[in-house]
Amino acid sequence: MRSETENIVSSIQRSLELIYRRQDLESARHRLEEFNARCEDPDLWTDTARAQRLMRERQSLMDNVAVYEQFTSELAESIDLLELGEEENEPEFVHEAESVLADLGKRTKKKEIEALLNGEADGNDTFLEVNSGAGGTEACDWTYMLARMYERWTQRRGFSIEMISAQPGDETGYRSVAYRISGTNAYGWLKSESGVHRLVRISPFDSNARRHTSFSSVWVYPVVSDDIQIEINPSDIRVDTFRSSGAGGQHVNKTDSAVRMTHIPTGIVVTSSEKSQHQNRANCLASLKSRLYQLELDSRNRLIREAHEAKGDAGWGNQIRSYVLHPYQMVKDLRSNWETSDTKRVLDGDLDSFMSSVLALNADGQTRSELL
Repeated sequence: MRSETENIVSSIQRSLELIYRRQDLESARHRLEEFNARCEDPDLWTDTARAQRLMRERQSLMDNVAVYEQFTSELAESIDLLELGEEENEPEFVHEAESVLADLGKRTKKKEIEALLNGEADGNDTFLEVNSGAGGTEACDWTYMLARMYERWTQRRGFSIEMISAQPGDETGYRSVAYRISGTNAYGWLKSESGVHRLVRISPFDSNARRHTSFSSVWVYPVVSDDIQIEINPSDIRVDTFRSSGAGGQHVNKTDSAVRMTHIPTGIVVTSSEKSQHQNRANCLASLKSRLYQLELDSRNRLIREAHEAKGDAGWGNQIRSYVLHPYQMVKDLRSNWETSDTKRVLDGDLDSFMSSVLALNADGQTRSELL
């Protein structure tokens, strides 16, 4: 076996060990046995919501175990084929085995990153907010660019995305915009995007074509699942209604249907500006519960809490990522130091490498380059 092939095999074996440990597949098999027994209970579907949660968790465990077993089987078969080809002097067997191993190496690395999404809320859907910061009109346009970037990312992932509120800028773009994004591990992937994003470019709004720096902040928090109870005292909430912005003429909103909900003890403010005030109240309450749940998660994790408290204003010194379009092309994450010169691809939603680099940061003592 060539040394290059030996390195690939060793890398796959290491990835499989980490996948097995991070997904706790040993206990997963025991839990599957318990779930299978509970599925035989004729009274299971008397509580439909509970039964659906159980079935989702059961399916997730089944998928994780099946993928791991498939990987280990492919590895063993490829090694056998490789050894047979070398013993029988059959180069086509060797080439086939090496091709399979190279592809398997890529797939196990991808799964290894996904296995990092094992936090309490990582599997949940998520809310994502983008707010303009320092930079005026420039920042509003930058907020629009970021919103488009995340919309494109969700399309690449096959996730669904729903805009729940938007406040247009005075001249262009958004002052703020909020989405609900639904998909497998949506919060787990997007949580690394929370923070201040900085843009450097030649301004399209400056007649003198000068370079401008703009800031926008991104805030991500998980949608609270039905089995998580978040109690909110009605007296702690202030609800304001207002006329949402939109197109003019016959489409103008003539009623105060948009809703702003403020949680007085924490100062959290959420808004929704769909056509129905009833739906807006429901959206705001769901968002508020999710924000309070995020605070609870933060309180359990000192590092996350400190990062949230240190996020500060969307301006100098607080950014997590820089997007430079002039005088050179580069996007760089300031936490993981992951960077690329393909700025167009990033702004078109190719964010997986950046998200993975943050997930991989300090994971199991590995460096970013070992995981990616």
